[in-house]
Amino acid sequence: MANTAYDQFKMHEGKRYTGMKIGRGHRWKYEAGDWTEKKVTPDKWEFQYSVVKRRKGRAPEGSGAPVGTAYNWYLLGRQIVTKLDANSYTTELAGVKYKLAHKRADKTSWSASDGAQRRRLVQILREAIAELERQDESARHSAEETRAAHGDSVTGRQEETRSNPQPASMRRRTAASRRGRGAHRRHRTADRPLKKRKSVTTSHR
Repeated sequence: MANTAYDQFKMHEGKRYTGMKIGRGHRWKYEAGDWTEKKVTPDKWEFQYSVVKRRKGRAPEGSGAPVGTAYNWYLLGRQIVTKLDANSYTTELAGVKYKLAHKRADKTSWSASDGAQRRRLVQILREAIAELERQDESARHSAEETRAAHGDSVTGRQEETRSNPQPASMRRRTAASRRGRGAHRRHRTADRPLKKRKSVTTSHR
């Protein structure tokens, strides 16, 4: 029977789902489409994009959703564009997409009401915000640890400098030089012949 594997119930984190098995993926080719956008604030744009995408390669026989199936996705992504000339830009888009609802080919309504889709979107955005806050907290904690470790290192070097103004390598060389000079003086003294002491005559009155 066609679509049996696709429609078969699967489990993920204790919940049942249907469709493509988790861990598998798609690769698509997008035809030349129309992207229209409108600036609504200094940092906000509204956009509309319409295009036909085609699978790279061919789907296995009998796999996938039936023709006419529709999906309502919500995308959270980052788009990086680089200007090449007056009329051309490179465009890179990366992120995640969440399914809010689907509509089967033999149905006229979505799998979730408008209200349910909004509530699901609110949940998605809250989870995304919480994850960003965790990442920010982790980054600040790492930065504080780095500063603290750097401060301890600087403090240790300052204390060493105050107690021993000369660098440690120079102090070692200076001490070795002093020991060498002392040994040299002792050696010269040992080799020097003893002088005769003059006799001193004391007259007594």
